[in-house]
Amino acid sequence: MSKTITIDPVTRLEGHGKITIQLNAQGEVEDAHFHVTQVRGFERFAEGRLFYEMPSLMARICGICPVAHLIASAKACEAIMAVRIPPPARLLRRMLNLAQMIQSHALSFFYLSSPDLLLGMDSDPAVRNIFGVVAANPRLGRAGVALRRFGQHIIELLGSKRVHPGWVVPGGVTEPLTAARRDEILAMIPDAYANARLALDAYKQIAGRFQPEAEVFGNFPSHFMSLINEDGSIEFNRGALRLIDSAGKIIEDGMDAERFAEIIGEAVEPYSYTKFAYYKPLGYPQGCYRVGPLARLNIVTSMGTPEADKELAAFKQLSAGPVQSSFHYHHARLIEILYGIEKIERLLADPLILDKQVRAHAGVNCLEGAGQAEAPRGTLHHHYKVDENGKVTWVNLVIATGQNNHAMNQGVLQAAKHYVKDGQFTEGILNRVEAVVRTFDPCLSCSSHALGQMPLALTLVDAHGQVVDRMTRS
Repeated sequence: MSKTITIDPVTRLEGHGKITIQLNAQGEVEDAHFHVTQVRGFERFAEGRLFYEMPSLMARICGICPVAHLIASAKACEAIMAVRIPPPARLLRRMLNLAQMIQSHALSFFYLSSPDLLLGMDSDPAVRNIFGVVAANPRLGRAGVALRRFGQHIIELLGSKRVHPGWVVPGGVTEPLTAARRDEILAMIPDAYANARLALDAYKQIAGRFQPEAEVFGNFPSHFMSLINEDGSIEFNRGALRLIDSAGKIIEDGMDAERFAEIIGEAVEPYSYTKFAYYKPLGYPQGCYRVGPLARLNIVTSMGTPEADKELAAFKQLSAGPVQSSFHYHHARLIEILYGIEKIERLLADPLILDKQVRAHAGVNCLEGAGQAEAPRGTLHHHYKVDENGKVTWVNLVIATGQNNHAMNQGVLQAAKHYVKDGQFTEGILNRVEAVVRTFDPCLSCSSHALGQMPLALTLVDAHGQVVDRMTRS
């Protein structure tokens, strides 16, 4: 008799998901899937709204990475307006996005993944959390909390709110940075450096213990994609996309937001509400690829800041070509945190950072626009169509988690086949299968966008939890 192992919910993720592992009659793993079980429908919600409302509306997709949605959405709106934003606004947006990257990476590494790394994959689930980390290593725990607070406080100082700031608008930002707030951010930077270095040093000390996991945590050849500057340095806001193959060869370069839909397609599977992005010339699933910190560090030749460049050089020594194991997403996140701190310090030293010209104004000059940015989890693409009055008629969102979706499913299958033998498993084994997904730090709320007539099941329950009615669409 065949058997299905179900992990529901997958813990320490943003959003709702589960894993199913199918065993054959001999107890060997035949297949495994990562299911995103929620659907949200923001693309349809946006239809009929005025285009200049889109950044604020799109930010509500996620409470962890709203800034990336703000920026990608605003850039799509600016394509509709056919305007360039003032240089000071570009600097301020870059700093905001870096602050979001820092706080999100700190959440992922310290709160969601470090319990596995510091306490062990087989440790007691009751203490395998951020509180257990603080108890086991107070300095490291405090560093993680402080780094997240550092990023969030910068977002608050710039945009007046830590979550869903309305500061980024089509044409730029709503108000300039003041000297007092600049100085407040500068005063926080020395502690942020110290905490980032502490985290990197701690990770390097323990990473060797997890070589067995690194061998099977999504460790396979794949393509990688990210934004990159013309000089080969890392980029989160501007630049164009580059796609490389598993050997590091460039197979697509200079891909701007207008060309994105020509080159990247989306597929659906019956087991998930998250779409699967792929490189069209290779088709699905052969053209699937990875995005995010691992992809960015595999693609770039430099970080553009001295301390992060040293760490990038060491990171690239992990492999003769692109680093393939998804386990190393953890290491890449910590390097990006260090880069973000260095880059914010540099931005604050730019004379334009306090300039008061921070917004351009225009109406509808094009009936279609697209924008892209690097979110903490990878490339984010917004594409809108509007009518002559500026009302949105069509929206498509390609989310980083959807671009990693195929790789996450491959990684879950690889780990399940390695660890589950003769139908036998322990809690620690199932935690390892979950931990594969956590390496990608997926944002499931961001990524759940239905395409076509996907299966749908609705259950209505009363105040006592009793099922009143069910409705399904197959």
